[in-house]
Amino acid sequence: MDRIVKRKDFVAAASGLRANSGALLLQGRARADEHCPRIGLTVTKKHGNAVERNRIRRRLRAAVRDALPRAGKSGFDYVIVARRAALGVPFADLINDIERGIARLHSGSRRPPRPARDSAAQPVARADGEKLP
Repeated sequence: MDRIVKRKDFVAAASGLRANSGALLLQGRARADEHCPRIGLTVTKKHGNAVERNRIRRRLRAAVRDALPRAGKSGFDYVIVARRAALGVPFADLINDIERGIARLHSGSRRPPRPARDSAAQPVARADGEKLP
Protein backbone atom coordinates (compact mmCIF):
# COMPACT_ATOMS: atom_id res chain seq x y z
CA MET A 1 0.00 0.00 0.00
CA ASP A 2 1.54 3.27 -1.12
CA ARG A 3 0.85 6.45 0.84
CA ILE A 4 0.17 10.00 -0.21
CA VAL A 5 2.52 12.28 1.70
CA LYS A 6 2.74 15.50 -0.32
CA ARG A 7 0.26 18.31 0.18
CA LYS A 8 -0.20 18.85 -3.57
CA ASP A 9 -1.47 15.26 -3.90
CA PHE A 10 -3.94 15.76 -1.04
CA VAL A 11 -5.19 18.99 -2.66
CA ALA A 12 -5.51 17.29 -6.05
CA ALA A 13 -7.59 14.48 -4.53
CA ALA A 14 -9.76 17.02 -2.70
CA SER A 15 -10.64 18.65 -6.00
CA GLY A 16 -11.63 15.28 -7.48
CA LEU A 17 -14.52 12.94 -6.74
CA ARG A 18 -16.16 12.68 -3.30
CA ALA A 19 -18.32 10.09 -1.60
CA ASN A 20 -19.72 10.10 1.94
CA SER A 21 -19.66 6.69 3.49
CA GLY A 22 -20.57 6.17 7.13
CA ALA A 23 -17.84 7.38 9.44
CA LEU A 24 -15.69 8.88 6.71
CA LEU A 25 -15.55 10.99 3.59
CA LEU A 26 -13.68 9.49 0.68
CA GLN A 27 -12.01 11.67 -1.96
CA GLY A 28 -10.41 10.30 -5.08
CA ARG A 29 -8.77 11.23 -8.33
CA ALA A 30 -7.40 9.35 -11.30
CA ARG A 31 -3.70 9.74 -11.95
CA ALA A 32 -2.16 9.51 -15.40
CA ASP A 33 -0.34 6.25 -14.62
CA GLU A 34 -1.19 2.64 -13.90
CA HIS A 35 0.76 2.20 -10.66
CA CYS A 36 -0.88 0.74 -7.58
CA PRO A 37 -3.46 2.89 -5.75
CA ARG A 38 -2.21 5.33 -3.12
CA ILE A 39 -3.98 6.25 0.10
CA GLY A 40 -3.89 9.35 2.29
CA LEU A 41 -5.49 9.78 5.71
CA THR A 42 -6.71 13.00 7.28
CA VAL A 43 -7.89 13.31 10.87
CA THR A 44 -8.38 16.89 12.04
CA LYS A 45 -7.82 18.26 15.54
CA LYS A 46 -11.53 18.75 16.10
CA HIS A 47 -11.85 14.96 16.44
CA GLY A 48 -10.01 14.72 19.73
CA ASN A 49 -6.60 14.86 21.25
CA ALA A 50 -3.48 13.30 19.70
CA VAL A 51 -4.10 9.90 21.28
CA GLU A 52 -7.61 9.64 19.84
CA ARG A 53 -6.53 10.92 16.41
CA ASN A 54 -3.72 8.37 16.27
CA ARG A 55 -6.11 5.57 17.26
CA ILE A 56 -8.43 6.63 14.41
CA ARG A 57 -5.47 6.64 11.99
CA ARG A 58 -4.31 3.19 13.08
CA ARG A 59 -7.83 1.75 12.69
CA LEU A 60 -8.17 3.33 9.23
CA ARG A 61 -4.76 2.05 8.07
CA ALA A 62 -5.66 -1.49 9.14
CA ALA A 63 -9.07 -1.28 7.45
CA VAL A 64 -7.55 0.11 4.25
CA ARG A 65 -5.00 -2.73 4.15
CA ASP A 66 -7.94 -5.12 4.10
CA ALA A 67 -10.30 -3.23 1.76
CA LEU A 68 -8.04 -1.57 -0.82
CA PRO A 69 -6.82 -4.71 -2.61
CA ARG A 70 -10.45 -5.72 -3.28
CA ALA A 71 -12.02 -2.34 -4.04
CA GLY A 72 -9.24 0.00 -5.20
CA LYS A 73 -8.25 0.59 -8.80
CA SER A 74 -4.78 1.05 -10.20
CA GLY A 75 -3.84 4.61 -11.03
CA PHE A 76 -6.06 6.20 -8.36
CA ASP A 77 -5.34 8.31 -5.31
CA TYR A 78 -7.75 7.99 -2.40
CA VAL A 79 -7.91 10.34 0.58
CA ILE A 80 -9.95 9.34 3.62
CA VAL A 81 -11.18 12.21 5.77
CA ALA A 82 -12.14 10.59 9.05
CA ARG A 83 -14.95 11.59 11.33
CA ARG A 84 -14.94 10.99 15.06
CA ALA A 85 -17.39 8.12 14.62
CA ALA A 86 -14.55 6.10 13.04
CA LEU A 87 -13.23 5.53 16.56
CA GLY A 88 -16.32 3.68 17.80
CA VAL A 89 -17.59 1.93 14.67
CA PRO A 90 -17.09 -1.86 14.62
CA PHE A 91 -14.07 -2.77 12.51
CA ALA A 92 -16.07 -4.80 9.99
CA ASP A 93 -18.36 -1.81 9.41
CA LEU A 94 -15.32 0.42 8.88
CA ILE A 95 -14.04 -1.94 6.17
CA ASN A 96 -17.50 -1.99 4.55
CA ASP A 97 -17.65 1.83 4.63
CA ILE A 98 -14.32 2.06 2.81
CA GLU A 99 -15.34 -0.50 0.19
CA ARG A 100 -18.73 1.15 -0.29
CA GLY A 101 -17.14 4.59 -0.60
CA ILE A 102 -14.66 3.42 -3.22
CA ALA A 103 -17.45 1.69 -5.14
CA ARG A 104 -19.51 4.90 -5.07
CA LEU A 105 -16.55 6.91 -6.37
CA HIS A 106 -16.17 4.61 -9.35
CA SER A 107 -19.88 4.08 -10.03
CA GLY A 108 -20.80 7.70 -10.63
CA SER A 109 -23.10 7.99 -7.61
CA ARG A 110 -20.96 10.50 -5.77
CA ARG A 111 -21.06 14.17 -4.90
CA PRO A 112 -19.45 16.39 -7.55
CA PRO A 113 -16.62 18.66 -6.44
CA ARG A 114 -17.55 22.09 -5.18
CA PRO A 115 -17.18 24.88 -7.73
CA ALA A 116 -14.44 27.37 -6.97
CA ARG A 117 -15.72 30.70 -5.65
CA ASP A 118 -14.72 33.72 -7.64
CA SER A 119 -13.53 36.52 -5.35
CA ALA A 120 -14.63 39.11 -7.91
CA ALA A 121 -18.18 37.75 -8.10
CA GLN A 122 -21.08 39.96 -9.01
CA PRO A 123 -22.71 41.80 -6.10
CA VAL A 124 -25.79 40.11 -4.74
CA ALA A 125 -29.08 41.99 -4.67
CA ARG A 126 -31.28 42.09 -1.60
CA ALA A 127 -34.98 41.25 -1.72
CA ASP A 128 -35.87 44.95 -2.13
CA GLY A 129 -33.59 45.22 -5.19
CA GLU A 130 -30.77 47.21 -3.56
CA LYS A 131 -27.29 45.85 -4.31
CA LEU A 132 -25.05 44.75 -1.49
CA PRO A 133 -21.37 45.79 -1.36
